[in-house]
Amino acid sequence: MTRKLLLAFIIIFGLYYVFFIEIISQPLVMVFKLLPMMLIILLAILTKAENIIPYKTLIILALIFCAFGDYTLQWFILGLSCFLVGHLFYIRAFLSEKGTTAPRWIIILLAIYGLSMMIWIGSSLIEENKIILAIAVSAYMIVILVMGSTSFRTGSKVAVSGALLFIISDSVLAINKFMFSVDYSHQIIMLTYYSAQILMALSIPKYSAIRSKVIQYKH
Repeated sequence: MTRKLLLAFIIIFGLYYVFFIEIISQPLVMVFKLLPMMLIILLAILTKAENIIPYKTLIILALIFCAFGDYTLQWFILGLSCFLVGHLFYIRAFLSEKGTTAPRWIIILLAIYGLSMMIWIGSSLIEENKIILAIAVSAYMIVILVMGSTSFRTGSKVAVSGALLFIISDSVLAINKFMFSVDYSHQIIMLTYYSAQILMALSIPKYSAIRSKVIQYKH
């Protein structure tokens, strides 16, 4: 199976779950939710990459934990924990090579955004006496923002775009779950989520090409 064909299947099954979830029988909903992620993991595994073995391995591990998160999100804290571990693997992947750090203005914007979200959502949860949940959500927000900022170290626009889409997806999910109902939340959350994961997988060959150029330049 070529990578292009595999990518086509990912897009087809992803769009089917996003836009036709209402006609999927309940016992099969989770199957169709996980199918695009399984194919994305396969895409990452089959991708050939030189000079970045640690990066590829860490991205695959991140995708696997995110897939676990997809399934266990029905038990929110457990799912959140799986996604948090996935993001830690993404962070480790982005830090696997010394690269350009994120521009200071990006870091400042992410910090302001993260602090605003933590105060907004965290204070609401604390008022409802959900202290542990408030702490968990705040910790997760910190980790995903670190993931976003460290993605710039790859020098890959694909990885950066994937990280930012992930932040958007999780932000909408949190707002919809804890603050107020967001119109078309399922479509927004899953479209940005699948797109983020696809880009993370596609960052493997992009990062490989960047590293190969760096190595050739050093020699």
